[in-house]
Amino acid sequence: MFNTAQNPIKRIFKNLVFILLSLYFMVTALLYFFQEKMLFLPTVLEQDYTYHFSYPFEELFFQTETNAVINAIHFKIEQPKGVVLFFHGNAGDLSRWGVLAEYFVEKQYDVLIMDYRTYGKSKGKLSEEALYHDGQCCYNYIKGLYDEEDITIYGRSLGTGIATYLASKNKPKQLILETPYYSILDVAESRFSLLPVKALLKYKLLSYQFIQKTDCPILMLHGTSDDVVPYASAEKLYEASPKDRTTFVTFPEGTHHNLSAFDAYHSHMEMVLK
Repeated sequence: MFNTAQNPIKRIFKNLVFILLSLYFMVTALLYFFQEKMLFLPTVLEQDYTYHFSYPFEELFFQTETNAVINAIHFKIEQPKGVVLFFHGNAGDLSRWGVLAEYFVEKQYDVLIMDYRTYGKSKGKLSEEALYHDGQCCYNYIKGLYDEEDITIYGRSLGTGIATYLASKNKPKQLILETPYYSILDVAESRFSLLPVKALLKYKLLSYQFIQKTDCPILMLHGTSDDVVPYASAEKLYEASPKDRTTFVTFPEGTHHNLSAFDAYHSHMEMVLK
């Protein structure tokens, strides 16, 4: 009688284990096959779309490799203090980010901002190497027009990994990182702690490795209430950075999207862009 009573319990337990394992492998498979759709949130523009901004600009198209074309906006003013190479976040396109980049034009800087492959009018197959390659193409373009000591690299969110990579490979004047991460791998592991993220993730963007090879001054800005890139990830990046050249500014209760609402944001920008 004892064994008979246990059989239904054993069956229920086995079924539960089977269901949980099935769910685990299903979520793992979804993360692997749909990671690009989770990480990149582009909007697409028609090729004849006309940009409208408040400052003079030139629209550019860079043929960076076979079947890859990068669309960019180059804001130009008279007697600029320098140029900002701007790498934007993971959502939207230049019609939105170009408006935000005008902040630097108001500070008397020229700005070059690109759309990643599949964003806006840009075309080509996305990959981590493609992000670095296309970013370097844009850097090379402005290096042909400006002295390298006048180039500021700015990255926001996703763009901080690309910006840090380029700073490690070149000799810009300075690097500005808004809402940066230790690595995309680190952010993913914080969100999917029970999954084998390291084995699954195609995009790792190891900013902590790049920042150690960066020679220029670095300004990092991050809010404690950021629910997209954890504040702890930025802290880890700061710990990996060259302390003698890095300024880390914390915004208490700052989120992923509102740092520019703080006076401290503008005061630090004024200092590095004076």
